Amino acid sequence: MSNHLSSNHATGKKSEYCCEYGSTKYFIYCGLGGMLSCGITHPLMVPIDVIKCRVQVNKQKYKNLVTGFKVTMAEEGARGLVKGWSPTLIGYSLQGFGKFGFYEFFKDFYSKMLGEEKTYLYRTAIYLGAGASAEFLADIALAPFEATKIRIQTQDNWARNLREGMPKFYAEEGFTGFYKGIVPLWFRQIPYTMMKFACFERTVEALYKYVVPKSREQCSKLEQLGVSFVAGYTAGIICAVVSHPADVIVSKLNEKKELTLTQAIQRVGFAGMWQGLGARILMIGTLTALQWFIYDSVKISLAMQPVQSTEQPSDQSSKKDNNHNQNKKI
Repeated sequence: MSNHLSSNHATGKKSEYCCEYGSTKYFIYCGLGGMLSCGITHPLMVPIDVIKCRVQVNKQKYKNLVTGFKVTMAEEGARGLVKGWSPTLIGYSLQGFGKFGFYEFFKDFYSKMLGEEKTYLYRTAIYLGAGASAEFLADIALAPFEATKIRIQTQDNWARNLREGMPKFYAEEGFTGFYKGIVPLWFRQIPYTMMKFACFERTVEALYKYVVPKSREQCSKLEQLGVSFVAGYTAGIICAVVSHPADVIVSKLNEKKELTLTQAIQRVGFAGMWQGLGARILMIGTLTALQWFIYDSVKISLAMQPVQSTEQPSDQSSKKDNNHNQNKKI
């Protein structure tokens, strides 16, 4: 979860929250929030995703985002722009549950391993490590749906939807075929998620420190969600750039069943690994911003106990010492 959401808990009691931070129920609710945030936003981006995948696998025909849109509309109509929506909905809902739920779990787990003072000093490493651990597990659920989605989007008349596509994929390549792209998927998603969480957490921290004219505790819920959106979009742009080469390879691999990872890399080449980057920045930036907005909205609506504001333990200790000394003088 974002470290910045506060519910004026300085004066509140545990009974005000639906569950205690770090409890099993808390992590499950985080997973449900992630399921909603990813399950809602990814299907909204399907039209851009369709064009992006087609530009990546057939640059000669689709050329760029604008040309790809025109060609797709001319050949298939509006229906062509929503190809793959069903595997996107189910796949990314499952992935969202794992991504956010496990992120919160691993963040808490690694923090307890290090202790309070080291947690503050190495908080960025914790965000990165928790994001990587969570995404590794979440992609195991995503991979079959992602493979089916790309095949539907890039091969004409292969299948109309998930109900047709997944059994056909299984018949053609077997169960292992769903996971032939798992390694490049990890290479795409793990750096993406590491940046997604770490950049978001640190951007939020910087916004409250240098931009927002009042502390997070003094901000209204709407203002806090506004910070989430801005930080999410910033993180999304960085995520798109970092993970894009692997995204191109995943698209190429799942386009044709006979391609190996090495062959896909050779065919694409270094320059080809950046095809469709503009479309992906637009898609991922918007996607990430909306995901954080929805995720934090869910946590607020469920009255979940927020994470304490990030503050250096030594600062907290010095404040206590100062208060103690002042009381002594009095």
